[in-house]
Amino acid sequence: MSDILVYRIGKNLYLNLTNRCTNRCTFCVREQSARYEGYELWLTEGEPSAEALKRAFTRALEEMRGGGEEPEGAVFCGYGEPTLRLDVMLETAEFIHGFGFKTRVNTNGHGSLYYGRNIAPELKGKIDLVNISLNAPDEESYNALCRPQQIGAFAATVAFAGQCKEAGVPCLFSVVDCIPPEQLARCRHIAEEAGVPLRVREYIENA
Repeated sequence: MSDILVYRIGKNLYLNLTNRCTNRCTFCVREQSARYEGYELWLTEGEPSAEALKRAFTRALEEMRGGGEEPEGAVFCGYGEPTLRLDVMLETAEFIHGFGFKTRVNTNGHGSLYYGRNIAPELKGKIDLVNISLNAPDEESYNALCRPQQIGAFAATVAFAGQCKEAGVPCLFSVVDCIPPEQLARCRHIAEEAGVPLRVREYIENA
């Protein structure tokens, strides 16, 4: 059975680029199972090329249209961190824009830290919304909850929102509702100071 590169949740098509991630979040569905929403998302055949992702997206789009439906957009989000495949993601996003669809990336916000440069300007015109997983209000709680592999990951996550805003790339913070209310309130304050919206996501217990 071939790896699932594009999958559907609701009216969006999701693109699965990598298993690699710079976090090991305690709440992540990949810590519980290789399956999510009925899909086997763990990549076993290596990381897909942009061409493979384009073909898979085209097939998925044709299937939706064959059922009389049209996707609302495309989301780069699998079992790994999409920005670790930055060039592939951006090439694929440009291809998807050719169909007239909006693109979103769900990211931990470590991309600039990982590459050692500000990657936000590279997203301009290719990624229409950046969803940055904040998930904690300070370094100590972030390290305990998200278990980052890089030093300075929390500060980099917060800074990435500012980099996106400066580059003119729409962004928001998100947190999972498994954190204490006091931490959630402090996350709201961080978002307000950064001038970006905050989305509270429901904790998903994977089957």
